[in-house]
Amino acid sequence: MDIQAIEQAYRRYARFYDACFGAVFQPGRKAIVDSMDCDPGERILEVGVGTGLSLPLYPHDVRVVGIDISRDMLDQARARRARCGLDHLAALMVMDAENMAFADDRFDAVVAMYVASVVPHPERLVDEMRRVCKPGGRIFMVNHFHSRNPVLGGVERLLAPLSKQLGFRPNFSLDDFLGATGLDVRRTHQVNVFGFSTVVEARNNKPVMAEAESKGRGAAQRLVPALAPS
Repeated sequence: MDIQAIEQAYRRYARFYDACFGAVFQPGRKAIVDSMDCDPGERILEVGVGTGLSLPLYPHDVRVVGIDISRDMLDQARARRARCGLDHLAALMVMDAENMAFADDRFDAVVAMYVASVVPHPERLVDEMRRVCKPGGRIFMVNHFHSRNPVLGGVERLLAPLSKQLGFRPNFSLDDFLGATGLDVRRTHQVNVFGFSTVVEARNNKPVMAEAESKGRGAAQRLVPALAPS
């Protein structure tokens, strides 16, 4: 997967994305927003906002920023904003989710819906979500992951070589993803028809990571005199 392949795929999808992927994946979008339990005035970032199908679900007393790599998808989101009168939308911006232009600790919660299996480097995506989310803030994701059903899993493996054409990885592993990203997961649950997708709710563990790194450096410093020749 690379940025150019993603842009090309979603340029093809943009005009009929809502018809094909709107209603079937909307329960997952609603489950995410319901789980967020937003407080008034919170700053929310939605990464990979696409055509904006989730935007009407947010309460109108929060401030939502949406980013996406696809200009064509964002054109659809802007049309939805105007059509639905979504005044709580602070901005819709073209941006690479793996290299965001926001300052650290900018948002109270960061959301990625059906994005993790699309980006070239999922670990970088999560690193950036952590960076722009405040310490102790909330990170929410919903995505399809590789099925444990042997038949469905076999089909996904067969489709894996077509990832560039499809615009996502059909055989994306939840266990590998969580292991690589180190997300501080609080809850996972299945959503959409037949439990096709998984919601991941996590706490932004930046303070824990920073403390661990500090302890690691301190331990290394204490070892140096002990290992040095007398």
